[in-house]
Amino acid sequence: MARVLISDKMSPLAAACFERRGVDVDVKTGLTPQELIDCIGKYDGLAIRSATKVTQDILVAAGKLKVVGRAGIGVDNVDVAAATAGGVVVMNTPFGNAITTAEHAISMMLALARQIPQANQSTHAGKWEKSRFMGVELMNKVLGVIGCGNIGSIVADRAQGLKMRVMAYDPFLTPERAQELGVEKCELDRLLSAADFISLHTPMTDATRGIINTDTLSKTKQGVRIVNCARGGLVVEADIKVALESGHVAGAAFDVFSEEPATDNPLFGMENVIATPHLGASTSEAQENVALQVAEQMADFLLNGAVANSLNMPAVSAEEAPRLKPYMALVEQMGAFAGQASRSAISQIDICYEGDAAELNHKPLTAVVLKGLLGPLMEGVNMVNAPVIAHNRGISIREGTSDNAGEYHTRVVLSITTENQTRAIAGTLFNKEPRIVTIKGIHIDAKLGANMLYITNHDKPGLIGALGTTLGDAGINIATFNLGRAEEGGDAIALIEIDETPSKEVIRSILDLEHVVHVVPLRF
Repeated sequence: MARVLISDKMSPLAAACFERRGVDVDVKTGLTPQELIDCIGKYDGLAIRSATKVTQDILVAAGKLKVVGRAGIGVDNVDVAAATAGGVVVMNTPFGNAITTAEHAISMMLALARQIPQANQSTHAGKWEKSRFMGVELMNKVLGVIGCGNIGSIVADRAQGLKMRVMAYDPFLTPERAQELGVEKCELDRLLSAADFISLHTPMTDATRGIINTDTLSKTKQGVRIVNCARGGLVVEADIKVALESGHVAGAAFDVFSEEPATDNPLFGMENVIATPHLGASTSEAQENVALQVAEQMADFLLNGAVANSLNMPAVSAEEAPRLKPYMALVEQMGAFAGQASRSAISQIDICYEGDAAELNHKPLTAVVLKGLLGPLMEGVNMVNAPVIAHNRGISIREGTSDNAGEYHTRVVLSITTENQTRAIAGTLFNKEPRIVTIKGIHIDAKLGANMLYITNHDKPGLIGALGTTLGDAGINIATFNLGRAEEGGDAIALIEIDETPSKEVIRSILDLEHVVHVVPLRF
């Protein structure tokens, strides 16, 4: 039975969900890094929020770990590259707190426009400074949204409800999506020059780190107001401090900071700055949503192979997983066959999904092909890290589809290009059972067992008898015998299932037989 550790405080709904789904769960919060290293080897899954740091050391100690689930969006506390190299799926919950974070950004913008925190503090102090806190309306103002994904699009919608005009800078925002949202898609410089308010909703990447800085601030309107509820490092805090002190920026509202917990910051104490302690996702609804979502995702993956919201593996829905399962078995066998049969460096892989297979989700299938292909060459390869390993080895991967599967209703064709040649293998499903139907253009019908012999030979009389005698003399039983040939007297192949792994001496004896060209023992 799968076993999961919840190492951060989260809604009890997460543990209840795991138990309901039949997954063993332990809740141990506040563990030191060493304590986590000492116990993580017992678990298949690790559910976290922001407190647990999933480092390379922890991943190395996690011998059974298959999945890390982050209840929230950001995975800054997870070494995703190390997880991928170790074959561990990393999931987050990008939608569970989107509304909550967007509402916080709108609240910060309203508070900024009307100086509500400052007026509240003044009034509590017994002052009545009505003329001091002159605000501005949001109606008819321009809001510039930097990053118009899940959260940014909700902010845009809410801002339009306040009768604001919304401009959006997001390189991945299509014109059609912008039109659907009712926003003006524009370049960053145009947004900076036109916006009365700027709200950031972009992830932290090399392209977005420090996107608000002295240079970009110089392009903004006098009196602009800036809201950041996304990531602290998006804004160079020293630069905006100067702009706030000069009055060029009228005010700023930050929920996130470059270093957190932020007990000291250059912006603290400034009268025109509103600060909250990373509260964007802090509502009871959001905490329940992300806890339940991460538990459901992790349970789906551990129990039936469904993959949702993964940062390092192709998505597989719960509905797709059962349909993909027999195809995964087929393509893994095909990849393993090709990997064991190849004797030189692989430079290119071509995979064509034909007939019914053309309608499938191909990304996870291709990952499984790579797992099968690279597995014979190295340890620890799985469908998470196989694409990265293939890329690092300089292997080019091409996918294609075709409605025509020839005489079959479904077929997958795998072509492997090495330094010396290109060879193809094709497979299909008969009653959901994998079958190899073509090798190097030669038709065959073979079900692969645990131990196989792949033999290429000249199509001449006497080989089958000599081969049977050789295996019999070695005490090796033949389970199945599958033959194919290009033409009479021409090139031929044999796929033979045997009951045990043949020794090197047996392989040499087979290779010494007349008409045998090549012998490869295969394990599946």
